Amino acid sequence: MSATSPQSAADPDCSPAPGSPGARPAGLGAAVWAALGIVYVVWGSTYLAIRVVVETMPPLLSGALRFVAAAALLAVGLAARRGIRTLRVTWRQFASAALVGVLLLVGGNGMVVLAERTVPSGLAALMVASVPLWVVLLRRAFGTRTGPATLAGVLVGLVGLAVLTAPGLTGEVELSGMLLVVAAAVVWALGSVLAGRLPMPADSFVASVYEMLAGGVGALALSFLRGEPAGFHPAEVSTASWVGLAYLVLFGSIVAFTSYAWLLQRAPLPLVATYAYVNPVVAVFLGWLILSESLTWPIMLGGAIVVGGVFLVARNER
Repeated sequence: MSATSPQSAADPDCSPAPGSPGARPAGLGAAVWAALGIVYVVWGSTYLAIRVVVETMPPLLSGALRFVAAAALLAVGLAARRGIRTLRVTWRQFASAALVGVLLLVGGNGMVVLAERTVPSGLAALMVASVPLWVVLLRRAFGTRTGPATLAGVLVGLVGLAVLTAPGLTGEVELSGMLLVVAAAVVWALGSVLAGRLPMPADSFVASVYEMLAGGVGALALSFLRGEPAGFHPAEVSTASWVGLAYLVLFGSIVAFTSYAWLLQRAPLPLVATYAYVNPVVAVFLGWLILSESLTWPIMLGGAIVVGGVFLVARNER
């Protein structure tokens, strides 16, 4: 999960940035399609990278390293380009961004990272694809009216989620790991909903700096509580895990989010929202191709139902 939003639906590294619903579909240039391709592939591939990282690296400690490094690099880039003043925010904005960052990256992404020690990356991505469904339900709990077509899409998606988590249907995957991914999706959705209700920094990139910083510090604190640093020996970490971590920092947390935020300014929002049901397809394909993860009929059926439900929600909530 990148630190992102629903937006974060697939990779959990930053909070939702305000979109531009009025963007015109006409005249979309090559840059728009290139940026969309980056969001599709890179965010879809983060599940694979996480799976590789946690093979030889403590899960929460790896998340802490990822988000602190990404926050530092993004902050330095913003300061170099716009000046250090661009990072100034009020205490209320900082507190809001920190809360959202903890929910998204410690609660949401952290639980996914923990779960991927036993849950295949493709299956995790399909389950995380349910984030938009939980967003709709949480918004309804907060008093937002929801149309019957949207609720029908949520129901369809939840049926697919039930198929994915049904004991015995998805093979040898532990139920506890799958329930952890479901909990991660719910917490990520809560962070995404609150991001639209709290006094966040106006600049989405600045907000991302503080979200990732808070998420990294929170993940580090939990990793100490779990005793991860005591058993961490850098020399024992495989080259593949180090490469995966670098990929998550540079591409999952910076390049893809930058592309996403840029798209929200220049492309129709319904088009940008398609990442929510393309990312899990990419993740499943890469998990099968690179890690030889099995594709059983319940995974394919349940995943197709979840993606279909998300498609219905995205189409009706544009």
